[in-house]
Amino acid sequence: MEQVYLLIPLAPLFGAIVAGLFGRRIGRAGAHWVTIAGVTVAFVLSLVSLKHHVIDGAPVFNAAVYTWLVSDGIQFQIGFLVDNLTVLMITVVTSVSLAVHVYTIGYMEEDPGYQRFFSYIALFTFSMLMLVMSNNFLQLFFGWEAVGLVSYLLIGFWFKRETAIYANLKAFLVNRVGDFGFLLGIAAIVTYFGTLDYAQVFAAAPDHAATTIALFGGQSWSLMTVICIFLFIGAMGKSAQVPLHVWLPDSMEGPTPISALIHAATMVTAGIFMVARMSPLFELSETALSVVIIIGAITALFMGLVGIVQNDIKRVVAYSTLSQLGYMTVALGASAYSVAIFHLMTHAFFKALLFLAAGSVIIAMHHEQDIRAMGGLWRKMPITYVTSLVGSLALIGTPFFSGYFSKDAIIVAVSHAQIAGAGFAYFAVTIGVFITAFYSFRMFFLVFHGESRVDPHTAEHLHETKPVVTLPLIALAIPSVIIGGLTIEPVLFGGFFDGAIDVASRHDTVAKVAEGFHGAISFSMHALVSLPFYLALAGVAAAWYLYLRRPELAGRLREKLAPLHLILTRKYWCDEFNSIVFAGGGRMFGRLLWRVGDESVIDGLIVNGAANTVGRIAQVLRHLQTGFLYHYAFAMIIGLLLLLTLFVMPAYF
Repeated sequence: MEQVYLLIPLAPLFGAIVAGLFGRRIGRAGAHWVTIAGVTVAFVLSLVSLKHHVIDGAPVFNAAVYTWLVSDGIQFQIGFLVDNLTVLMITVVTSVSLAVHVYTIGYMEEDPGYQRFFSYIALFTFSMLMLVMSNNFLQLFFGWEAVGLVSYLLIGFWFKRETAIYANLKAFLVNRVGDFGFLLGIAAIVTYFGTLDYAQVFAAAPDHAATTIALFGGQSWSLMTVICIFLFIGAMGKSAQVPLHVWLPDSMEGPTPISALIHAATMVTAGIFMVARMSPLFELSETALSVVIIIGAITALFMGLVGIVQNDIKRVVAYSTLSQLGYMTVALGASAYSVAIFHLMTHAFFKALLFLAAGSVIIAMHHEQDIRAMGGLWRKMPITYVTSLVGSLALIGTPFFSGYFSKDAIIVAVSHAQIAGAGFAYFAVTIGVFITAFYSFRMFFLVFHGESRVDPHTAEHLHETKPVVTLPLIALAIPSVIIGGLTIEPVLFGGFFDGAIDVASRHDTVAKVAEGFHGAISFSMHALVSLPFYLALAGVAAAWYLYLRRPELAGRLREKLAPLHLILTRKYWCDEFNSIVFAGGGRMFGRLLWRVGDESVIDGLIVNGAANTVGRIAQVLRHLQTGFLYHYAFAMIIGLLLLLTLFVMPAYF
């Protein structure tokens, strides 16, 4: 199986290299066929690995492929850890990536950068696979940075647009902040554990549970708390948690296929996966878990609220991603790691579906993205309409749909959590159900129902998109409906993650969820007596009433709540805060260093100062060089007298 594991990331890499280096020779068709073939091979082999580990019960594979270097006894290796967590992740990544690759044929067919785009998305898939399959922190960091680099290339793919360049720089710089914390966490692990290997670090972690280190003026901090918080800062950047969330909405400047890939199965899920993989460390620090659950709750609630006022179809879905990532992070903080990964899986399918459906609408609307310029599209685009409805129902947690099982499991798990911040988190994720339903169906109703607001020229040519676009929608709609019900019992309550995820008995909230689980159907029927179900219904009803039944009320409500609307449309002024405090502060600090360090010290004291000092000394010494012989003779006599005074006279006294 080692060759199979090796081929899973290498197949997309091969496609990316061929399409990137030989794109002009093989043409557009060659570029998409070679990359799709590579991702298809990875997907099929992921299914083989899934069967091998889950159905056949194969043991965990943990081995190094090769040693890159050895420094001070620490081995820097490339290696794979393949367990149930890994096989689930690679199956999700490759399946969503395959759908996106096929969809791209239709979406990007007229783009001059066609071959380059296919090369990038295949390289993106390779980077994420290397990340999730790693068995050590070196390879994890390689995949971590690789997905960041490729996301920079893809968000700014249309590099002639100023907004795209701004967006990819923003994503790159914000992630550098998170990655700095991530690197500090890895450095602390190397310092105190002396290894980069997961298994060795996890085995030694309990011995360091009581270890403290001095930080911030000598105050003692738990080593495990420091390591986990630093690692989580990295996750905050990649998985767009407050306050490092600001890059994700702007990533919509990239083509829609990459929006789907980033938001559903690759970059933003990296942080969630990493924290779940590091569960043996996080379980040793309740402080770190409290930080995680509070940050997740803030993100889930406040980013969902911003989604209500968005009018760009892709940005509505983007803020939905931010909110759902907050749900996953809350689950991680509640030690319900398996539930977080379960929601990651279900969310990957219905969120990719929603993004690709939005892209289908954008194609049909001749790249119009404002939902206020749409309406009544269901008659012209029946496949996109039905699949969008499926994705929206899954997103809001409709019983029997995939999103219901994972989202409801998060809410129940958090209700049993005992760590600090769990009460606020439970409030946030519960109220978030209403908010999610409201902004999701606000978008759905404005796009597909009501009177048409489409301009006459576009309306004349409006029709369903090509099969190469709609077939991936249908393919993603199927798991959006059934995957949750089919897998909830084995994944959450069947010991699926045994050996891959560690949970302390005092934190085992999933066990509490299991006590009330009596099968997928019973779990769905329980919705009829649960608060979240009625909050979701209320959200859909409110969206219908305000945007279909009485649309004039939405305008009045916006006027009455003008201060709140301003806060939400300005996104809590996070961008302005970052621009003034961080970017502006950074520039001011840079100017200070330039003036004090460069101008005053380096130029003023060292470079120019040394030259000026030599010049001043020369100005004095030049007066001694008169050119008169008797002056030089006099100087020689004075010098001789000084030598006699210093060396000869002391011998007689």
